[in-house]
Amino acid sequence: MKSCTPQELAEQLSSAQAPALLDVRQPEEYAIATLPNARLIPLGELLDRLDELADWKDRPMVVYCHHGMRSAHAIHLLQSLGFQHM
Repeated sequence: MKSCTPQELAEQLSSAQAPALLDVRQPEEYAIATLPNARLIPLGELLDRLDELADWKDRPMVVYCHHGMRSAHAIHLLQSLGFQHM
C-alpha cells in the first residue's frame, strides 16, 4: 500500500493507464464531493459487493476515503483477496 498526493493522483489520472478509483466512504460523503469515474462501495458493503470489482482485479486501483483509515482497511482486505495493484 502506498499513498499519493493529489498532484500525483491527477498525473496518474491523466495518463493512458489511469487507475480505477474506489471510494469507500458513505453515500452522504460521496454526494458532497466525488472524483469523476469513481465507483462508490462503502467499506461496510465491500465484501458483499466484491463482484462489482471483478473487472478491476488486475488493474491499478486507488482506494480512498476521507481520512485514510477506511481506505487502508479496504486495501488490506482487497490485497488478501488477490487484488495487488493498489
